[in-house]
Amino acid sequence: MGKEMEAVEKEIEISMAEVNVDDSSMPQTDLLAKLDHPYRYELTNELHARPFERIEAPAKATFYAMTSGEGGAKRDRAHVKELCARMGVNPPSDSSSHFSADFGAFRLRWERHSEFSTYTFLVEGEFVDPFSYMPVSKVPADWLQSLPGERIVAVHVAFMGADKEVPDEQTMRKWLARGCLVTSNVASDEAQVWTDFQIHGDGHSRILIKNRELNGWKAGRVLQRVLEVMTYSNMALMTLPLARKAAAQMVHMDAALASLTSRIAQNEDGEEQEPDSDYDGEILAQLTGLSAHLERLSSSTVYRLTASRAYYAIVEDRLKELNEGRIAGFQQVGEFLDRRLAPAMRTCVSVEDRLSELSRRTTRAANLLRTRVDFALEEQNQQLLSTMARRSKLQLRLQETVEGLSVAAITYYAVGLVGYLAKAAKSTGLPVSIEMIQGAAIPVIAVGVWLAGRKLRKTIIGSEEDDTAH
Repeated sequence: MGKEMEAVEKEIEISMAEVNVDDSSMPQTDLLAKLDHPYRYELTNELHARPFERIEAPAKATFYAMTSGEGGAKRDRAHVKELCARMGVNPPSDSSSHFSADFGAFRLRWERHSEFSTYTFLVEGEFVDPFSYMPVSKVPADWLQSLPGERIVAVHVAFMGADKEVPDEQTMRKWLARGCLVTSNVASDEAQVWTDFQIHGDGHSRILIKNRELNGWKAGRVLQRVLEVMTYSNMALMTLPLARKAAAQMVHMDAALASLTSRIAQNEDGEEQEPDSDYDGEILAQLTGLSAHLERLSSSTVYRLTASRAYYAIVEDRLKELNEGRIAGFQQVGEFLDRRLAPAMRTCVSVEDRLSELSRRTTRAANLLRTRVDFALEEQNQQLLSTMARRSKLQLRLQETVEGLSVAAITYYAVGLVGYLAKAAKSTGLPVSIEMIQGAAIPVIAVGVWLAGRKLRKTIIGSEEDDTAH
């Protein structure tokens, strides 16, 4: 497997060395240029983005990762351009996400990631003490102190040449914390890496790399992978304090939800709670407030929880690419990280899952209570409709009674009018009986008034039904 990896790496080195291909004999006219996809060149260039640095050991590097947020790329790039203008170096383009240049006293490699930027200052040459007179000391202090963002990673790296002997234990104690020292062979045993994952008195962590058989390109790849492991492990761990804080809040919210769920079916004495719109409305208001709190907590943590999973996956990939080999008596870099990083990531995943489950439970409880409230309202509406129906029947009976009295009253007055007419006719000499005429008029007038009232009522009811239908 090691020989196969070496063969692949040699092919990569040959391909990188043969960048300037003589294509004078090739046709220069691209007949299909107009048919290019608008992203063709961008996608092809993406495959060559962030190339590895070529490092000739011995060398030293100082590395910083600065969290400047997702919108900080323009500001970070402008800061690099400022250094280029000050030291007479061609600056990066306005759209570039990586930049590498020789500033004379040091080399700078800048990379922009989704929410942070990395700065690597590199110096090649012999050294006596691996962690003194680091490349960052050659960088203008005012420019360095005004780096945008907050520092999340700071590492000093010493790359020992192949001719140097492996330091003994006493010497190593001067450079790294012995109790936390981890080491492993990397790149098919062509190099050895030491680190202690500690922040030393100068505010930097330390990594020592012993070159055995690495060439310049391979040394650059090893350095970048080691630095990426350090960076992405810290970026993944950024979520842990937030996850712990969210977990503490969810303990209280979980207890509140359990209490509210219990109150949906029971009152405070433990007896069955009869449907009560006021009682249920109070619980529903509390559930709505709890749901809103959960939504705020979720929106404030979902980005970091999702990012931690992505960063942890990158750490695992970079550790596989390092192809670590065990050294007796020491933990490997991957083993050390797995001992603490893996539980931290499981904590973050657990918090994310618990937050989702708590949100679902709150939604289910609110839906259950809304159903209960809706059912209670339906019962109240049904009772109200029944009451209204009874009242309508009473009003109809009262109306019929009034109509009967109205018929009698109208008949009484109409018969009186007929009596007056009969008296008038009798005074003219006609032989009429006033009493007989009035008596005969009573049933005729009563039936006529009743029929007229019934017809009028039907007409009014028919018009109301037509209005309702429309």
